[in-house]
Amino acid sequence: MTLHATRLTLAYGQHTIVDIPELRLERGKVSCLVGPNGCGKSTLLKALGGLLRPASGTVRLDERPLSDWEPKALARRLASLPQSPSAPDDISVRQLVGHGRYPHQDLLGGASAEDRAVVDWALSATSIAHLRERRFATLSGGERQRAWLAMTLAQQAEILLLDEPTTYMDMGHQVELLELLASLQRRHGLTVVMVLHDINQASQYADRVLAMYEGRILADGTPREVVDSHLTERLFGLRTERIDREIEGRRIPYCLPLPTNGANAH
Repeated sequence: MTLHATRLTLAYGQHTIVDIPELRLERGKVSCLVGPNGCGKSTLLKALGGLLRPASGTVRLDERPLSDWEPKALARRLASLPQSPSAPDDISVRQLVGHGRYPHQDLLGGASAEDRAVVDWALSATSIAHLRERRFATLSGGERQRAWLAMTLAQQAEILLLDEPTTYMDMGHQVELLELLASLQRRHGLTVVMVLHDINQASQYADRVLAMYEGRILADGTPREVVDSHLTERLFGLRTERIDREIEGRRIPYCLPLPTNGANAH
């Protein structure tokens, strides 16, 4: 078992955002959170990463509450990439990615040969090695997103929590990134939990899809069990047709939007 949330309630002030009786995330799987804007996906991801204190309930890593973990020890197990992180304009890409090595360094020690090798690997894995000396402020949106992902990978945690990691990327780079994550998951047994807006991408790359609506998990299962036209209409008010395709030995469901004849689907 990796992450286990029980009787989890998340709130901002007096307003409850997420209410989930129980959620278990299995080790070595890719899970995708999907759902409309404002349904609580990002809030749930923050709580799973220990970045948001629950109003009630507990999130445990290997049966130990996140609040009991020493921060560096937790960061060696679990890495979070939130939406729209920020960095100083004058920091270089290499320096930014190097911050991912913080959990592995002692208080006074500088970067080791291993740290530098891991940073080089993360830069190469995300196809931005040629940008290593560039100032972060000069990067495009997609380049910045890949730099943040490289920093997260440099942390070498076994659990990755990624909030919309394909933001600002064109279609080619989105697929490249998702293929990279799938490859890392297969080769290293990583546990990946990510928020995606594209339900078809979630269907193609996830072992498990968790559909959220108004702070609750509406559907939970494999893409073949969960992704269909009923779900897209419930989540997004969108009429779709489900089409299954065989890809590399897997039968993957895709939902194609149907014409609305100019009417608002909502």
